[in-house]
Amino acid sequence: MKTFLTVVVLAVFSLCSGAAALAQQGVMWRGGGGWGSGMPYSRMFNPQTVETIRGVVVLVEKIAPMRGMAYGVHAVVKTDKETISVHLGPDWYITNQDVRIEANDQVEVKGSRITIEGAPALIAAEVKKGEDVLMLRDGSGMPVWAGWRRR
Repeated sequence: MKTFLTVVVLAVFSLCSGAAALAQQGVMWRGGGGWGSGMPYSRMFNPQTVETIRGVVVLVEKIAPMRGMAYGVHAVVKTDKETISVHLGPDWYITNQDVRIEANDQVEVKGSRITIEGAPALIAAEVKKGEDVLMLRDGSGMPVWAGWRRR
């Protein structure tokens, strides 16, 4: 019995150590898809570059913002000055929200301006559509979906 217990303890320790090492290397776990708060994409959100734009949604589609990421949802928004990609969040999260962002919607977007693959974009923190607000990140850029499944 003592030998069996030792083997079990060693196996559990081995699995935990391996998981911790992979997490530190940025390996994406099933369901995370690179959208987690510590991942390279999320670290692009810079509170110093947050701005608010207003415009009309031209298109909503699934995209993978960076190579190896799971699909997310972005909206192409046409303002008075530009047409810009607004990155909303992971597909699994966006499709489970009550607030729907669709083509022809008038929106106000607060987000961090970034350049990705040579093009300007906003990583959205919140999107206002009429009286509805789709909250996506806090002021520091922490994704709201990071704790969504714990509720």
